[in-house]
Amino acid sequence: MASTLNFLRLLADPTRLRLMLLLEQEELSVAELQEILGMGQSRISSHLAQLKRARVVQDRRAGKNVYYGLTTVRERNSTRAKVNELTRTLAREMPETSRDRISLKLILRKRRDKAREYFDQLAGKFGRSYCPGRSWQALAHTMIALLPPLSVADLGAGEGTLSQLLAKTARKVIAVDNSPKMVEFGSRLAKQHGFKNLEYRLGDIEEPPIAKNSVDLAILSQALHHTIHPQQAIASAHLILKRGGRLVILDLLSHRFERARELYEKNGFREIEVNVVAREKQSPHFQTVFATGVK
Repeated sequence: MASTLNFLRLLADPTRLRLMLLLEQEELSVAELQEILGMGQSRISSHLAQLKRARVVQDRRAGKNVYYGLTTVRERNSTRAKVNELTRTLAREMPETSRDRISLKLILRKRRDKAREYFDQLAGKFGRSYCPGRSWQALAHTMIALLPPLSVADLGAGEGTLSQLLAKTARKVIAVDNSPKMVEFGSRLAKQHGFKNLEYRLGDIEEPPIAKNSVDLAILSQALHHTIHPQQAIASAHLILKRGGRLVILDLLSHRFERARELYEKNGFREIEVNVVAREKQSPHFQTVFATGVK
């Protein structure tokens, strides 16, 4: 983190201050920041470069996109508290602050809608072509955690290939997805295959429509990296699990999974394991992470 004096110099520029206030709330791409601030790419990139050099912001690559967010500050001394208070004071004096917050909400809504539209288009097509991370080798590790008969929540289920596998031995499977077409397609398949213990529900995995303390096993298979707030999805999974229930996550190594163990610990899980379980041979050589924890 930059020294206090350098940090104050950074705050002196209104654009950098606006960037910091936005990135404090959410990781954003340059394109999203352009839309919120109404500025050109070169101007925003220049300010982000200065903030990055000062170690105030950090970036991460997610597929073709690069997202920026504030660097985590571990120290909590009186000087840092005073600087944070100054930031809040300056924010209140800026007329753009309120407008930026509204624009941020619109951007995040568009991000959700875009993801929903993407999966609506894919309904009924999974399994017919190559999909990164969706290998049977990776799914086999999910089955290891299954001890029938269980009540299972498949969060971000898509059309429900995994849900139908689980339904063969589970007491009950609840498949949750935010795409209406995925839910419709999966429900139709479940009916065709005679799975009376498989129920599809339309909902967000950050707030799944499942009662608290009601399931033995919660699964996030190739779903967590699509959420805006992964920590909220994990916290919600913890809420719906019974005491002694297990959460299982399969996801690509990129995105946020370097912090998987930290996310589990913060949300009260124990017996935590995080391992790479699949490395695909074809380019770009995706790696799949298997993570699990007990409530």
